[in-house]
Amino acid sequence: MEIDLRLESSLWIGTKRYLAVLTGWHFKWTEVDKKNREKKTVSVPVAEVVGVEDGQVEVLPQKCVEVTDKDFTVFYVKRNSSGGSHGLLWKLGRIQFSCPSRDLRDQWTKQLRTALKTHSPLRPHRLLVFINPFGGKKKGRQIYHSLVAPLFELAGICSHVIVTERANQARDHLLKKDLTSFDGVVCVGGDGMFSEILHGVIGRTQQEAGFCENDPAVTLQPCPLHIGIIPAGSTDCVCHATLGVIDPVTSALHIIIGDSQPLDVCSVHHGSSLVCYSVSLLGYGFYGDVLAESEKHRWMGPLRYDYSGTMVYLSNRTYTGTIQYLPADPLLSSPRDKTRCLSGCGVCSRSTERLFPNSSDTGSIYSSYSSGQFSAESEGEWVRVEGKFKCVSLTCMSSSCARSPQGLSPSAHLADGTGDLILVWDTHPLGFLRFLYRHTSTQDQFDLPFVEVHRVKAVRFSVAGGKEENGQEESREPIQEQDGEERAYAETESKDGSQHHLAERSMERGMKKEKKTAIPFLCGLCCKKDPTASVWNCDGEILPFTDIHCRIHGQLVRLYARGIEDGASIRDCI
Repeated sequence: MEIDLRLESSLWIGTKRYLAVLTGWHFKWTEVDKKNREKKTVSVPVAEVVGVEDGQVEVLPQKCVEVTDKDFTVFYVKRNSSGGSHGLLWKLGRIQFSCPSRDLRDQWTKQLRTALKTHSPLRPHRLLVFINPFGGKKKGRQIYHSLVAPLFELAGICSHVIVTERANQARDHLLKKDLTSFDGVVCVGGDGMFSEILHGVIGRTQQEAGFCENDPAVTLQPCPLHIGIIPAGSTDCVCHATLGVIDPVTSALHIIIGDSQPLDVCSVHHGSSLVCYSVSLLGYGFYGDVLAESEKHRWMGPLRYDYSGTMVYLSNRTYTGTIQYLPADPLLSSPRDKTRCLSGCGVCSRSTERLFPNSSDTGSIYSSYSSGQFSAESEGEWVRVEGKFKCVSLTCMSSSCARSPQGLSPSAHLADGTGDLILVWDTHPLGFLRFLYRHTSTQDQFDLPFVEVHRVKAVRFSVAGGKEENGQEESREPIQEQDGEERAYAETESKDGSQHHLAERSMERGMKKEKKTAIPFLCGLCCKKDPTASVWNCDGEILPFTDIHCRIHGQLVRLYARGIEDGASIRDCI
């Protein structure tokens, strides 16, 4: 029962009288008829009040202010169904109250603003905003200035805006400039822009902590600077997977109220150097080929992905590779358990306690964090498989998007410190088509004889097959598939699986060498010889190496989000 009563009085909305009550945590107003009988009540958490203005005020689609002595306007989060099965749209709710006197009006606005400061300590006050004017439909600037900036102004947020002019400008700025005055970083763009911000924020944090990003065994320092995403790209996969909807106003409101969603990040290494970070898709084989082919047809716009996907599918390629992975604890969760990572996810909450055992709340996570070395001796035994694959994928989230509502791995979690490794073995083209089609429906894409999925903490991949030193090999009998084909693979467990044979190299020299020796990809259906190796698609970017080592870092960054809200459990959509 709430006892922190701050203010209570009669207010008017139009010609109707309401009993308005402000407690420490909620602001509610109840319609009262002429006989003082209470009717409908609307209750808004103080944490979801966006702003309070004197007078009669409109903000969207354009700001309009009518100064009056006895009126005040409250703006708050209003939920609507997104029309689909995932997530809720947030929009700006507005209610205008009239008071009997100016003194009462001033008392209400003062108490509401005080309650906001007291019960919303994580709200940002100053943000660094990067706008990509070239992403998606090239409407980044328009989206920010027409939909987002007015909301930030209403909430009293001061924004420093930078419109990027070149690739990696945002990343370089975050690595070199003073960021002490900012509470968070906001990217207006697509997944590519988010990736830039991600690399800049992680790199800056490790730089200041004195950690070496190039060492795969180093446990990285969690980043205290929050990241906000205003979707303005082609797919906006990260936004969709963390909110359930792709809507600039919804994203802006999550930023304003200071929501905080931890996110796992996968570091990708080649030899003794860091290649990149990934949060959504790290794909080899089909997904790598589609991206490589699409680069030849950029003039087609977003249609190039459909065209390239069709051409790569018809080429019916398979690739030989060796994969080693470090399994996660199957008792904590499974990629086949049919659960979904929603707002307030229990699996992710328990992972916070496991990853940060000394923290009692969100604010103390970073101060309680202690670094360490990643060791397979304490983390478990590595598993080794090899053979021919259609594709190999690793994702730290469901990777859902508008075209694939369930995503690559529907039961993947945002912040449990694991990733899902998906292996699609060589199979008949129609079987592979069935696998691809299931991504667009609610059917289980893992319920196929040539598909495996494993929840993992680390992965190694190499094109050339080979056994680990002192490794023990356990072979399996070939598995007969429904279409009559056979596949065989070996599984190896090795106690020295954590040993890394690192080779020094320069990233720039490596990329130049790759360009010189690059194998041409699709040259039409008349290709007589398939390439011996594919490329890695890392969140929409082609990696210059095929042999990589991946490590999942639990809750490395935090987004201004709260996970996907389940519309079935939230009925109060005012």
